[in-house]
Amino acid sequence: MKNIFLFIAIITGFNTGFAQKAVINSPDEAVKVEIYLEEGKPTYSVLYKNEVVLEKSRLGLKTNISDYSKGLTFEGHETNSVEKTYESKKLKKSGINYKAKELISTFSNKEGQKIDVVFHVSDNDIAFRYHLQKYSDTIAHLVTKEFTGFNFQKTAKGFLTPQSKSMVGFQRTKPSYEEGYYLDQDITAASANNLGYTFPGLFKTEDHWILLSETGVDGTYVGAHLSDPNAEGEYTIAFPDSTENNDFGSTGAAISLPFSTPWRTITIGETLKPIVETTIPFDVVEPLYEASQDYEFGRGVWSWIMWQDGSMNYDDQVTYIDFAAEMGYEYILIDALWDQNIGYDRMEQLIDYANIKNVDVFLWYNSNGVANDAPMTPRNKMHRAITRKQEMQWLQENGVKGLKVDFMGGDKQETIQLYEDIMSDANDHGLMMIFHGATIPRGWEVMYPNFISTEAVLASENLMFSQYANDQEARSAAIHPFIRNTVGSMDFGGTVLNERYNRTNDGGNFRRTSDAFQLATAVLFQTPVQFFALTPNNLEDAPEFAIDFMKNVPTTWDETIFIEGYPGEYSVIARRHKNQWYIAGINASKEAKKVSFSLPEMEGKKFSIINDSKKGKTEKKEITEKRGKFELTIQPQGGFVITN
Repeated sequence: MKNIFLFIAIITGFNTGFAQKAVINSPDEAVKVEIYLEEGKPTYSVLYKNEVVLEKSRLGLKTNISDYSKGLTFEGHETNSVEKTYESKKLKKSGINYKAKELISTFSNKEGQKIDVVFHVSDNDIAFRYHLQKYSDTIAHLVTKEFTGFNFQKTAKGFLTPQSKSMVGFQRTKPSYEEGYYLDQDITAASANNLGYTFPGLFKTEDHWILLSETGVDGTYVGAHLSDPNAEGEYTIAFPDSTENNDFGSTGAAISLPFSTPWRTITIGETLKPIVETTIPFDVVEPLYEASQDYEFGRGVWSWIMWQDGSMNYDDQVTYIDFAAEMGYEYILIDALWDQNIGYDRMEQLIDYANIKNVDVFLWYNSNGVANDAPMTPRNKMHRAITRKQEMQWLQENGVKGLKVDFMGGDKQETIQLYEDIMSDANDHGLMMIFHGATIPRGWEVMYPNFISTEAVLASENLMFSQYANDQEARSAAIHPFIRNTVGSMDFGGTVLNERYNRTNDGGNFRRTSDAFQLATAVLFQTPVQFFALTPNNLEDAPEFAIDFMKNVPTTWDETIFIEGYPGEYSVIARRHKNQWYIAGINASKEAKKVSFSLPEMEGKKFSIINDSKKGKTEKKEITEKRGKFELTIQPQGGFVITN
């Protein structure tokens, strides 16, 4: 039942200086959003339990034809209830019941052109977007600027990663969304590159945690990020920089009216629990097409991370296929240069061999083309529909199950359209999609049924490239569950049991973290297809209990519970797969960390715990927990896993 309320108390016009206001609360009444029109400019504020979380922040956007940011008149508002139940094997939980209150506030500009500001407010979460109504035969617009703001109190702190410069780094492939995080920084701090900050952004006030991101981005719009803040601590939506994609393409979005923009999302909590457990990126989106088949998720290995480019040959890949089969894994990823070093004909034989071993294949591809100088092959296969469909036909005929497409840098509409085109064509050919050197997913797990994950993180390859990355591994790993991995699947490619980063485990960079730490990341980092950085020698040189754990760890989850932690310091999370619980924790601080927690679901059950001793040796114990209460110590750069 819709309830329509037209304001009658203040109706003297948009230029009087008086404020007009509409209010919406979450179902549990804790979250409140207030909409204002002051001097013709729309704003909103957010409160949690009557405490201000976001002060009055700008709303509105501008196209090449219409201005919806100033000189507006409030036409009225409408409130509704929203409820949605859905299931997915790809998310942090498998069954979700979404309940929200909807507020639609309608404004018109001086020309009488109308825009709706649509808010969905659920417990701990807000999603909002704009709907531009059709008003004449002029339906083709270009959105040139969005004024949406997020105005924090000056005492707030940011946990943010800066937006990269474009066309820099390896073969001009940036932005690749791998810039690292600045933690607990002043809310007014400018970004390292003066280009703003990449989504998602985490913020902390005296009493609240706030996560900002966006969802529902498809080929009809751009991928956005946060601007640098102004002197008052207000961030705004920023569109892609003109230099992305080798200066090709618009920085705005070409749209056709009527049109709804992507959703901006805000998650609020007094603790980090609502942040880690949020499903808002998926709650407000719908599938854009039907899955061509039931896609199967699981575990895999890949030789490149330790054996590098030289391993892209037939014999080494046979070794890794045998290794995957020994581990009981479903997949192997064969990385760059396979087309040159193995060739298409022998690849067909290799795929047949893998299938005999009950192992399926993912293949790596360069995304372009034309957007950067990355030379690795196969290239010039994915950026055009004709060559892409021909290639995917060959992949389908030979039983390949998925692709990893690399070097996707940029968020312009043309690039988002390329993501969408690749995923749509891949689905037509029964192929799952992983993107590397790529932007964050924005609800894509639901929107695109064959989408698996993107990288968008300083992933495991950096541990091979740099000892500094190994020195910082624990800190970085203790960030991702609170920021990057909250909004979508993360292709990290980790869980290393080698002591050294080379083929023979006796040279190169050395690992600082314990085996227990590495096992914990297999649970902490969420994506439905995980390619682990294990190597065949681990069957001989890693602890037997570690190999057993990795043989059985799942990649899909029915439930996720945040237990405790702090970004960059430590993280403890529980996940359930069917009837089995996995509790994992890591410690990035220099001192041992004592944690105690209760998980009633484990009461009276036998479980195993893998943890580190004071001397840093990883050990396994079998225990029965009668109360469902746990007390343990996580050693510095160590971790633990508990399973029932």
